[in-house]
Amino acid sequence: MMKQLRIGMIGYKFMGKAHSNAYRSLPMFFPQALKPEMAVICGRNEEAVSAAAGQLGWSESVTDWQELVSREDIDLIDINAPSNVHKEIALAAAKAGKHIFCEKPLALNLADSREMLEAADAAGVKHMIGFNYRFSPAVRLAKRLIDSGRLGQIYHFRAWFLQDWILDPEFPLVWRLQKEVAGSGSHGDLGAHLIDLAHFLVGNVQEVIGMSETFVKERPLASEMTGLSARAGKDAPRGPVTVDDATLFLARFTGGAIGSFEATRFAAGHRSTNAFEINGSLGSVKFDFERMNELEVYLTSDAEDVQGFRRVLATDPAHDYAEAWWPPGHTIGFEHTFIHEMLELSSAIAEDRQPEPNFNDGVKCQAVLEAVERSIEERRWVQITEM
Repeated sequence: MMKQLRIGMIGYKFMGKAHSNAYRSLPMFFPQALKPEMAVICGRNEEAVSAAAGQLGWSESVTDWQELVSREDIDLIDINAPSNVHKEIALAAAKAGKHIFCEKPLALNLADSREMLEAADAAGVKHMIGFNYRFSPAVRLAKRLIDSGRLGQIYHFRAWFLQDWILDPEFPLVWRLQKEVAGSGSHGDLGAHLIDLAHFLVGNVQEVIGMSETFVKERPLASEMTGLSARAGKDAPRGPVTVDDATLFLARFTGGAIGSFEATRFAAGHRSTNAFEINGSLGSVKFDFERMNELEVYLTSDAEDVQGFRRVLATDPAHDYAEAWWPPGHTIGFEHTFIHEMLELSSAIAEDRQPEPNFNDGVKCQAVLEAVERSIEERRWVQITEM
């Protein structure tokens, strides 16, 4: 039986650091999991990726992802490079018989996402997409309350992901603001997480109608960029912003609930407010990732004199993953969602099943993203089945 998972990772910046930390931490806190062997890290800049290998704990660094994918000493390809290369790498990895972890969005468009899913399924490999917010214990508690019927029939799902990191009109034109590289702006970067949470918690989306805006049309070209930070030289030439700065849409779910979604990078004072509220016939839940260990819960069955939202700290052994960490009340952070994500991937490979979420979820999310875009373009409700 496989005891170790030999990993080749493509990408080494923001998500590369998050994934590396997860691989290093997984055997310490979840010793039952396949032990990740951080074999090879890949990036275009030889000097930078070599430095990243030393800092992050990888045994070897290379600059040719095609060579990496073809190596016989690699079991899993981890893709966290920019979105425009996801498809090509994933198709090559599937052809080589490698398991695949791919950051979201799965691809630049729905057709490419479907092609990636078909290739991975045809190759018989395991495939997973990086929707890490599913792996917050408080979100898992919300899922349990819904699935057990304790919230009753679900009526409303409302969600918002608010950031402000490009509020300055002189912030440089990074790759996330270029459609040919990123696919879309706040819609695909932030809204994709909201859509996946909606699918995970409430069910499939049936139809959507949306609106979007690009507030700053041009920005100075970036001279360097890392994660969500960048610099531009003095008097740098400017280039067009080709993605949305903000997108909002309404949705109907197949189960009868209705929903609202808002994703923006222009919400001053919001560093990363990823939040949702769900209302049912027997109660409600509220979650904000900036307070990720907490779930606010309201149940109509409470006596009238004590009714109201209660704060549940999801750090007790009764909550998913909590027993592996610290005593009750000792909180966890953003990085732990990736460790839980890699636990699911490792467990799925060991148990010979597809992990969740996988490329099917990536395709389903991409279908909603593109239905919203079509709705905005055609100014009408769009059924997901049209996609």
